[in-house]
Amino acid sequence: MDDATRRGGLPVVAIVGRPNVGKSSLVNRILGRREAIVEEMPGVTRDRRGFVAEWAGRRFEIVDTGGLEPGARGLDAQVVEQAQVAIASADVIVLVVDAAVGPNEDDALVAAQLRGSGTPTLIAANKVDDPRDEPLAAAFYRLGLGHPHALSALHGRGSGDFLEALVASLPNTDVAPSEPWASIALVGRPNVGKSSILNRLVGERRSIVDSRPGTTRDPVDSFIDLPGGRSIRIVDTAGMRREVRIDDPVEYFGFLRSRRTLERVDAAVLVVDVTEGVTGHDQRIAEAILEAGRGCVVALNKWDQVPREETDRKRFDQDVQTQLRFVPWATLVRTSALTGRGVDKILPAIETAVASHRRRLATSEVNRIIQEAQEHRPHPRTRGRAVRIRYAVQARIAPPHVILFASGRCEPSYLRYLEHRLRVVEGFPGSPVRFEVRLKNRGKPDR
Repeated sequence: MDDATRRGGLPVVAIVGRPNVGKSSLVNRILGRREAIVEEMPGVTRDRRGFVAEWAGRRFEIVDTGGLEPGARGLDAQVVEQAQVAIASADVIVLVVDAAVGPNEDDALVAAQLRGSGTPTLIAANKVDDPRDEPLAAAFYRLGLGHPHALSALHGRGSGDFLEALVASLPNTDVAPSEPWASIALVGRPNVGKSSILNRLVGERRSIVDSRPGTTRDPVDSFIDLPGGRSIRIVDTAGMRREVRIDDPVEYFGFLRSRRTLERVDAAVLVVDVTEGVTGHDQRIAEAILEAGRGCVVALNKWDQVPREETDRKRFDQDVQTQLRFVPWATLVRTSALTGRGVDKILPAIETAVASHRRRLATSEVNRIIQEAQEHRPHPRTRGRAVRIRYAVQARIAPPHVILFASGRCEPSYLRYLEHRLRVVEGFPGSPVRFEVRLKNRGKPDR
């Protein structure tokens, strides 16, 4: 089992089958929540995506895959390739079939492959929504994979018995699952190279790469080992378009999941296409990272296509800094996913950003920096009265959060000055730093 897929020693269950048989619906039923995208059209799921599930006290990873279509070509062939990787990596395989349609030639071809894999395989005969339809499942005995479990992923009928059989098939393991050291999201507009960068980082074709925008729909989790026994979970998200331009419901739900991903990670890698420069939408994504309080590394991708003249490159660097001036602390990395150039700098930048995100300064150090900053440049007088910061403390981390106890309201420009002075001394590269002002006399927050 490859380290990029397995979660800390958990047994892995691959959900496979031809398109539109209800694989993602079954995944959602097992999880008890809507995670996998479900839509009444074939080919919605493309990449393989893993989730941690639990039943009867047993925890396991369940991997949703795209449809297995023998003879598929183009993008569909890449979908099949991802499903094949999931099959090769699984401890247990679940073949989902459509009981309402009955076994067909594609089911038979997939079943033949699974019989030869030597991996325990269960048949989930889905879409048995009515008890009177249960005999339809018996037709799948001919696939030679044992007893077909009649169930309805939509309504939950038969799912309990199926899960009991699934858990009984899991290998016995005493390996305790380990949590990743950090979680990272790959975000950006469609077709800027996020999946290509991910594949470079993990050293395998973890995400489907295609020239058409919007290839990735569900977030894809991968795990990368770091020195010292640590690991990083990296999520490749769907391209984040402007919300008002999304008219495809599948793409819309992918967009929502991308936004939700930012709420669950430590930092984000914002991938920017340098051939187009930093667009207004790139700025909005950077603002979303800032609002979520996450660390940020900006990967300036397709750098191999930037003119080689030094003046052109300096001009581009200046443009990037100007367009992303509201996140000046973000770490910039110049990459080319096509050639691999600069991709090796992303992980060190992520480690630095996460370390900054979790850093806590001693109260004495925070007060020393703030007092020296005030001596160098006092706060402007407000309504003829001096504003003085009497005490400061870092109250939280992730991101670092500094509370200032002041005699009056602090101007936003002065808070930016204090942040600058703090970073001159302590850095915090790749992470936002938040300031909160509390009026000393009233104790009320003033952000």
